[in-house]
Amino acid sequence: MSRPSRTRSTGRQLAELSVAAPQVIAHRVTRMALSSPTHLSKRDQKEFTGMVAEKQIAFAQSWWTLCMEMGKMQQSLFWSWMRGPMALSGQLSRMPKTLERISAKSVAPIHRKAVQNSKRLSRTKLL
Repeated sequence: MSRPSRTRSTGRQLAELSVAAPQVIAHRVTRMALSSPTHLSKRDQKEFTGMVAEKQIAFAQSWWTLCMEMGKMQQSLFWSWMRGPMALSGQLSRMPKTLERISAKSVAPIHRKAVQNSKRLSRTKLL
């Protein structure tokens, strides 16, 4: 029995994220440790400022996606309930796939940014 491609895609995204995120964190922490606390270079100022902004954007995108998908799921459950018990039981049987789709969409913005940062930072020198 083969698994749906969405599952493999979500699994691949999570695996890539689990590799990319520690690389980005290690690079940035090393960069912070090597920089002067009173005289940051323009490059470090740009990197540290961008770091904060990108985390806020990724968090907001993930939560927005999660809220929208949960709203769709609740609406679908409501209409199933309105159609009757048989429709509701069919909807509940699809719940695991729906939750998987929601988690995949929520991870996507974080995954995309972490992988981009990992590639970008791996090409730069610390000093």
